[in-house]
Amino acid sequence: MRIGLVSYRCENNNIPFNLHQIESALKETKGKTDLLCFGEAFLQGFDSLIWEYETDQKTAVAADGEIIQQLCRWTEEYGTALLTGYIEKADDKIYSSCIVIAEGNILFNYRRITKGWKEYRRTDSHYCEGSEVSSFRLHGTNIRIALCGDLWDKPDRFKTDDLLIWPVYVNYSVSEWENGILTEYALQACKAASRTLMVNPLDTDPVNHGGAFFFQSGKIKDSIPFDREGILIAEI
Repeated sequence: MRIGLVSYRCENNNIPFNLHQIESALKETKGKTDLLCFGEAFLQGFDSLIWEYETDQKTAVAADGEIIQQLCRWTEEYGTALLTGYIEKADDKIYSSCIVIAEGNILFNYRRITKGWKEYRRTDSHYCEGSEVSSFRLHGTNIRIALCGDLWDKPDRFKTDDLLIWPVYVNYSVSEWENGILTEYALQACKAASRTLMVNPLDTDPVNHGGAFFFQSGKIKDSIPFDREGILIAEI
């Protein structure tokens, strides 16, 4: 299976722009990949919430709503499955989630289990975490998802002999990444899986340098440069 890790720029509170970025990646890789992956909260932007429920419920989107249905239609049109982080609204709850769509249908929806995605000292019971960790199967491969801090706080829950995909939003400086942080991420990923794909979006407010990485046995097997939109295609 060919998996594309898309490190493209996203904008906070600009779903039309972020949808355009997703479709652009689909066009760029049509016929070249089986699955495209985007970072945590890519659909709305990681800093799109203000921690006031009446406003934030309008930013969050439902898994069965029109925006996700548009993504479903694109997976059919371009013949490529999608995995993207998004701020999900389910009833009166808001989650940091990651949805997987293939052949026009929702295949899997994972909700982050750790609270680091939110300003938890300011939020109320509307802002929630999931509780389940499981896998899905695509093109004969079993795949597990961890969102950002999940793999730091509770790595044992994500142990798998198969593939782990790790969408993140992490805005270290380039020098911090290159002088040890990236190695720490590779070693942390190895606590859960021997093969991990990590994808981080680009952002300008605040600055996020992006990047996409294929970790294998605690080492960096492949990557793309920071500060540049790109897609890392990993053969699994």
